[in-house]
Amino acid sequence: MSPWTNVYGLARTCVALCTLGTLLFSQASSLFRPVQGIPTFPFCQGISQYSLFCLVPPDQLEVARFVAIGVLLAVVSGWRPRFTALPHWWITVSFQASASIPDGGDQISAVITLLLLPVALLDGRRWHWGPPAEVSNRLAASLVAWTTLFVIRLQVTGLYFQASVAKLSHAEWADGTGLWYWLNDSFFGMPDWARPVLQPILLNPVGVTAMTWGPLIIEFGIALGMIARRPVRPYLLASGLLFHLMIGLLMGLGSFMFAMFGCLILHLRPVDQPIRIPLRLHAALRRALDPVRAALARPAKATTSP
Repeated sequence: MSPWTNVYGLARTCVALCTLGTLLFSQASSLFRPVQGIPTFPFCQGISQYSLFCLVPPDQLEVARFVAIGVLLAVVSGWRPRFTALPHWWITVSFQASASIPDGGDQISAVITLLLLPVALLDGRRWHWGPPAEVSNRLAASLVAWTTLFVIRLQVTGLYFQASVAKLSHAEWADGTGLWYWLNDSFFGMPDWARPVLQPILLNPVGVTAMTWGPLIIEFGIALGMIARRPVRPYLLASGLLFHLMIGLLMGLGSFMFAMFGCLILHLRPVDQPIRIPLRLHAALRRALDPVRAALARPAKATTSP
C-alpha cells in the first residue's frame, strides 16, 4: 500500500488553493494594512521576521506576492512535491504570520502543510497526480509517511470534535437559533440571492433549529470518521464537502472552504485508494499541464546540449 497517491496530491492542491485564492484576488495593500496595536505592517516581530513578506522592503510586497503566487501555482499543478513542499509551507506560514487579518483557513493551512512535509519530501514522483509510488524497497519511508498521515487524521478529528462540542457552550447554538444570527450578520451574512430561499426557513422554528443543529451533527460525525468503517467514510466525506461548500457560498469563506476540503480528503478518503480520473478529464489535465512541463523541461535540455 503506497501513501504517495493522487489522494494526498488532491489534498495538497486544495490546501494550496486556500492561500493562492487570497493572494491572487487581493492586493498587498489590502492584505498587509496597519492594525491597531501592531506598530509595523506586515507583522515582522519574533519568528515572523523570517516571513517571505518581511524579507523584502515594504514597497516590494507586490513582488513577494507574485513570487508566492508562482510557487503556489506549482504546488496546485502537482509538480515535484519533494521540491515544492518546503516553499509551500514557508509561504503558507509567512502569510498566516504576517497578514493583517488571517482567517481560520490560513491557520489550518499552515498546520497541515507542516504536517505534510514528511510525506511530500519523501515523494519522488514528478507529479503528485501520477501513479502510486513504489514502496517495496522503501519500507522506512513508507512507515514515516503513514505515521504522518495518521497524525493528520488525529489533528482533523480533534478540530471537528472541538468545533462541534464547543458551540454547545453558547446559548444560541444550544437552543437552535445560532445560524439565524450568523446568516443575518452584516459581515458574514448570506448573499442577496440566497435570502428569498433561506429567510423563510430561518424564521420557522423547526427550520432554524434544523439548520443550526445540522452542522453540529455533521461536524461530530466527521470527528467519528476516525473510527468509522471504510464503507461509511464516503458518506461522511460527501456531507463534509457539501457543508463547507455551503459555508463558502453563503458566508464568503472561500479560502476556509478549500483548506477544509484538503483536511476532509486526508481524513476520510483512504489514501491508498487512488482516485480514478475519467479519461477525458485526464487528457484535459495533461493538455493543460503541457506548457508547464515544457517550461520546466527547457532548462534541463539547455544544460545537456553540447
